Amino acid sequence: MKKKVLILIVFFSYFFVVGFTVGKLEPKEVYRVYISGKPIGLIESKEKLENYIDQEQQSIKRKYGVDKVYAPQELIVKKEMTYSNKISSIESIYNKIKDLSPFTIDGYQITINKLEEKNTKTKTQRIYCLKRNTFTKSVEKTVKSFVKEEDYDDFKEGKKKKIEDTGKIVENIYIKNKITIKKARIPVDKTIYTNEEDLSKYLLFGTTKPQAKYKVKEGDTIPDVAFSNKISNEEFLIANPKLKDENALLFPGQVVTLGIIKPQFSVVEEDHVVVREEKKYRTETKYDDTKDIGYMETTQKGVNGENRLTQKIQKVNGETTSVVTVSTEVLKTPINEVIVKGGKESYYQGGVGSPVPTKGAWGWPASCSTVSSGFGYRWGVLHDGTDIAGCGYKSNIFAAQAGTVTISGSKAMNGQYIVIDHHNGYFTMYAHLCVGCRYVKAGQNVVKGQVIGGMGQTGAATGVHLHFAIWRGSPYGRGSQPLNAMSMY
Repeated sequence: MKKKVLILIVFFSYFFVVGFTVGKLEPKEVYRVYISGKPIGLIESKEKLENYIDQEQQSIKRKYGVDKVYAPQELIVKKEMTYSNKISSIESIYNKIKDLSPFTIDGYQITINKLEEKNTKTKTQRIYCLKRNTFTKSVEKTVKSFVKEEDYDDFKEGKKKKIEDTGKIVENIYIKNKITIKKARIPVDKTIYTNEEDLSKYLLFGTTKPQAKYKVKEGDTIPDVAFSNKISNEEFLIANPKLKDENALLFPGQVVTLGIIKPQFSVVEEDHVVVREEKKYRTETKYDDTKDIGYMETTQKGVNGENRLTQKIQKVNGETTSVVTVSTEVLKTPINEVIVKGGKESYYQGGVGSPVPTKGAWGWPASCSTVSSGFGYRWGVLHDGTDIAGCGYKSNIFAAQAGTVTISGSKAMNGQYIVIDHHNGYFTMYAHLCVGCRYVKAGQNVVKGQVIGGMGQTGAATGVHLHFAIWRGSPYGRGSQPLNAMSMY
């Protein structure tokens, strides 16, 4: 019994002392500091912590030329009341913060939305710069890499040119991507652009690292240097703006830049164009039963005609993606070539050892002549054919030479396409035909100039056009080689 009484006396004595002590303490107004949601201590003043951060981070001020450095984005400071005496010093909390999260400075956050392949996903990237003007000037400089400065200035000033015979009017220039820019506190561990030169370089090349250089040798031309280094003539000229066109002269010892362009947004240029276009003559083959097989005579020489075309052309980052011919004026009607052959041949009967067509002997594969994109590299990838556009949807596609159809089918990239074996080591390919517009089947023999399909936009095509390719060997086969088709005309 005495033991129980003693325990009760001790308990009540402790409760009285503790209760009396708490009752005498006043609750304090303090601030609890969190980093990424985790508490790291209590401080007496939020303002003192902010001032201490600004005072200690002089190196950041010098690096970026700013007047103020702020707490990390992940830092949260909440006011609360407490009886605790465990208050941390400002210096100790600062030392914890600097090891856990980067400090911030005032600047601008730019968000660029880019559509992924097949326009199904949007990729977002963020760019940071100190001044808004740095970004706007860099954007303008990048746009001028793809649009002629004269055209850009005329469009910006609202100047309208009058077309007398031929010429171009820039109807619109815009950036396809959604771009937003806002003031923000930027973590100093991010790449923060402080000048127009570095940001322009990034927007054009996708990096600020130095681009590859090349020392010009005797006999080098821009097309040769560009092709051997897997870039297009246009990319070469963008990377070397002092050289005005692909015919500009290079001199031995000259150092040029070989950067592969990787634009961070899409610059769209829409043009109204009036051009004179050569209308290619077609070849008609007739057969004379009175002549021996093997006999061939040109009874009528072919003469090209000429049309004046009015077209709407769209370019994205300097690359033509769409050509639509809105009107055609015939200036000179072409005269077709007529060839008479001996024997009762109604189709091609060639075989291995057939003569190799020489330059100028190939038939033009389309009903118009506008080349929207030539053979060569685009963004580091070989474009293995010649794109012909402006003829119109379902317009006729012709066999460039006599031969046997080896493929008449479809493929993801090519869309609806046809391949012809000319039995002399050469093959031709006709891609992006319209659905239902393959007029010949595999195994079928065709003659030069025969209609084999219709122009379309199937597969990886941004507009209605024909991808025409000449190969030495079966297209994409082992040991095969694509050739520049325009070297045959």
